[in-house]
Formats: sequence, structure tokens, C-alpha cells
Amino acid sequence: MDGRSGMRAADADREATAERLRAALEEGRLNLHEYDERLGRAYGAKTYADLDAVVADLPGPAPAQRAAVAPAAPAAPTGTGAPVVDRGRGSGWLLAIWSPWLRVAAILTAIWLFASLGSGHLGHYWPVWAIGPWGFFLLMRTVGGHDHGAHPAKRRDRARRDRRRGR
Repeated sequence: MDGRSGMRAADADREATAERLRAALEEGRLNLHEYDERLGRAYGAKTYADLDAVVADLPGPAPAQRAAVAPAAPAAPTGTGAPVVDRGRGSGWLLAIWSPWLRVAAILTAIWLFASLGSGHLGHYWPVWAIGPWGFFLLMRTVGGHDHGAHPAKRRDRARRDRRRGR
């Protein structure tokens, strides 16, 4: 074990690793389950070796390229035209949550419409039984679970950081 691997990691190091994980999530390198699991490991890391293990299979700066004690450089600011999923008040998370529902609603509505036109009259709009409850729960998640547009992972990160700092 080299000297850096055994050194204690700071909050800034954990935040830099969390940012790297967020970038990997946005790029599609991690799914939400992997991101959540690795984020928990990153915030629970005690040493640089623990942090390096969390991002070992992700592209980016190698552990040896970083300074022994200095945190990794912050990520580039958003606004580069790439879609944003987890950037505080951004709306990309809305699209990520609602797009599967919209696809299913469009498919079921098209099936209903073709079946109704084939029978000669517009019948009961049965897709509401599938997309209605799902839409309701998504609406509750959007309104209650993402207060003021903050992604839940971002709020969880902030809460963990505040707990560690004793706030």
C-alpha cells in the first residue's frame, strides 16, 4: 500500500468522487442502483483507497495523477449542451422520470384509437386504468419528492454532508 492509499480522505475528496459518480450516471455508465450503492460507499469512505475502489472501473483521472492530499479538480460547469439529469434546479430529471410514462401513454392511446376507429365508434378510454395511477404516483413524486426541482440524490448528498458537519 503506497502512502496516499492509506491516508484519510476529506469531505472535499468525497464530494469530488460523488461528482465523478454523477457524471458517470449522466453519461449512462452507471444505472441508478449502481449510482446509489457507490454514492453510499463514497460518503462512507475513510481512506483514499476506499474512494479509489468506488471509481476504479470508471474513466477519468487515475489516482496517481491526483495530488496526495489535494481534492480532484471540480467538474466543468454545465451549459455545454449535454443533457443534465442531476443539476439542482435543472429540468432534465423531469424528463427522465416522465419519459417512460409518456411513451407508454402514447402507445396505449394509439392502440385504443386504432381499435376504436376499427369498431366504428370511440369507446371507453381504457388506457386511463393503466396510465392514470402511474401518472398520479409520478405526479406525487415530482411535487413531493423533488421539492424546488432538486434531484433526490442531490438532496441526500446535501443532508449527509450537513450531518457530518453537525448542522
